Amino acid sequence: MGCGASVAIETHTPRVDTDEAKTPSPVLTMKAAVLIQRWYRRYVARLEMRRRYTWNIFQSIEYAGEQDQLQLSSFFSFMLDNFTQLNGNGPDLISQLLEPVVDPWLEREACYDSIHVPESYIGPRLSFPLSVSDTNALLGAFKDQQTLHPRYVLQLLYETKKLLQQMPNVVQLSTSYTTEITVCGDLHGRLDDLLLIFYKNGLPSAETPYVFNGDFVDRGKKSIEVVILLFAYLLLYPDYMHLNRGNHEDHIMNLRYGFTKEVMQKYKANGCEILQLFQDVFSLLPVATVIDGKVLIVHGGISDQTDLDFLSVLDRHKVKSALRLPRRSLDQLDIAQSLKQIKRMRSTDASRSHAKSQRTPNSRRSRSRMSRRDSSASTSSSSSSSSSSSSSLHSPQTPSCFSPNPFPSSPNPPYNVNILQVPFLDSAVSVPPPLPPQSEQEWKQIVDILWSDPKTQEGCSPNTFRGGGCYFGPDVTRRLLLQHGLQLIIRSHECKQEGYELCHGGQVITIFSASNYYEEGSNRGAYVKLGRDLTPRFYQYQVSRSTRKLTLTQRVRVAESSALRALKEKVFAHRSDLISGFQKYDHNKTGSVTVSEWAQVLGTVLRLDLPWRTLCPRLAHLTSDGNVDYKSCFEDMGPGIQLPQVTPNLAETLFRYRTDIEIIFNIIDKDHSGLISIEEFRHTWRLFSAHLGVDIANGAIDDLARSIDFNKDGSIDFTEFLEAFRVVHKLDNKDQQLKTDGE
Repeated sequence: MGCGASVAIETHTPRVDTDEAKTPSPVLTMKAAVLIQRWYRRYVARLEMRRRYTWNIFQSIEYAGEQDQLQLSSFFSFMLDNFTQLNGNGPDLISQLLEPVVDPWLEREACYDSIHVPESYIGPRLSFPLSVSDTNALLGAFKDQQTLHPRYVLQLLYETKKLLQQMPNVVQLSTSYTTEITVCGDLHGRLDDLLLIFYKNGLPSAETPYVFNGDFVDRGKKSIEVVILLFAYLLLYPDYMHLNRGNHEDHIMNLRYGFTKEVMQKYKANGCEILQLFQDVFSLLPVATVIDGKVLIVHGGISDQTDLDFLSVLDRHKVKSALRLPRRSLDQLDIAQSLKQIKRMRSTDASRSHAKSQRTPNSRRSRSRMSRRDSSASTSSSSSSSSSSSSSLHSPQTPSCFSPNPFPSSPNPPYNVNILQVPFLDSAVSVPPPLPPQSEQEWKQIVDILWSDPKTQEGCSPNTFRGGGCYFGPDVTRRLLLQHGLQLIIRSHECKQEGYELCHGGQVITIFSASNYYEEGSNRGAYVKLGRDLTPRFYQYQVSRSTRKLTLTQRVRVAESSALRALKEKVFAHRSDLISGFQKYDHNKTGSVTVSEWAQVLGTVLRLDLPWRTLCPRLAHLTSDGNVDYKSCFEDMGPGIQLPQVTPNLAETLFRYRTDIEIIFNIIDKDHSGLISIEEFRHTWRLFSAHLGVDIANGAIDDLARSIDFNKDGSIDFTEFLEAFRVVHKLDNKDQQLKTDGE
């Protein structure tokens, strides 16, 4: 017994000692926990920093593209309005874009009957008025990657047009007839997002009414399928399916962002007729929806000039495109007087430059007094307009051939609403605008509704980030809500990482329904539901086939890589201007500048509001002394196909304005065949040169045209031409070569 007890004690004692040796003290445990917590917080902070600058890159490049489109459209508008008076002949090349003539064939009710549907067609065959079986057939066909026959597309668009002509500008809804109303934001051609919304929330019906708040098309690859489904449910349930117009329901925006190209690729034979009908239908979409007289739903936002009563009675169909500025003739602007002033200024330029070095003190004092008078006049003019900030699309930039500096020194140029800068004549031309006519007032109301964004600061100011609409502050929101007895504004127009966002004390809600908008895993989509108490309830989702398998770090890395690629392409397209800017700081020609100098040059040239210091290690190499090797910014990229006839300066211009050139090509390519004649190629360059102030000799254009007419048939495949001016990432080529070698 005693021996057994002794054994028990002996075996127990070492076990206690072992446990004591393995158990750390509370102090060590606390220190370890603090270290782990500190490491984790730093890890999360670094991840959040990468996520935020990735988001900033995507958004800045997106809005820079919108600015480019607005400037190009402003140029076209000005040329269309004033080209005849300036040069004596009409601008045939662009009139078809900005003021296209609708084919009378499309106005006939049976315009689609002449289109034969072959027996071999296996897609859905629609009958009108539509039934539930028709919409179900459309859903099934689009899930199976089928395309609706053009005969049914035209008939559906024609029926939609007839219905929309009977609808008001501002649709009034009530929750008394239903339990909840679902509001969805931008879809941008994401069919998977639309199908997921229908799966989670239910198909449109009397029990499940919807409001889709614009931007159904562009950017995504299934825009035609998305908009056909929405129009089909609108025809099936006109009292329970409601569509607001967005800034991308615009035929000029469609030209840049993909919808026009998608329609022409899917409907080659009848594409032009389909696009013309879409143009009419888009201009007839309502611009706002009000629920129970308390919730205003608009695509973009408001301004301090927004008048819902005026918005309700204007003729929305007149505004075919918000990018088409109302016609304003040279006589209205009193350009004749301004042109005389230009001639006088130019005739005295040489004498002024000669006299500059020989000015007397009296002349300097006289000039100083004149400058002070001009300054005071400008100040009084701007101060008188500060109380009201009517927004519109900004006047486009003066072409570089007329501007003393090829690139502005500030990314946010000053904006004076009382001075109209007349584009493309001379940077010095500015005249007081006349009182806006009725058409211009209507246009401004629609532009503000479609293009504006909220801001945290008080007041209303031009939206310099996008280039159109305005920024409206909390005070502007409160004033409009109080004026019309509203309590909430729901808008879309901006991608949000969580799919929705509240601002202005919860009085403005942004809802965005296209998940993975910038990149796979970049953002969630969301929709909001309003019941009879009008309390918003948000539902989030994310269409994903691959990101579910990725960790958070991997998702951030994928999005970051895509954003940096896009930013590097923009850097490469401005190579000569960046090099010139860097060399101004590189006095000793060492090939390096400080980080702050590097960041300043990039911000000035690219005009992107980004954290350049943070991005520096991602875009360039640092030297041993902490400076930036600025030439390393361009070493990972190169041009596509080398064309010996193209000089480096011209090639860089083509890289930079590749999208603008493509738009001009598409304008000239009337039949959308992808082929244009050499003469049309010359017209393209005349427009391009006028828009950007690029001086290209006619002989150089002819040589270039002949060199890319590969089969010598007198026509040019401009898709192949533009492919030569695409930025190629050298690392991609190396990776591809390694894969090929490995196989």
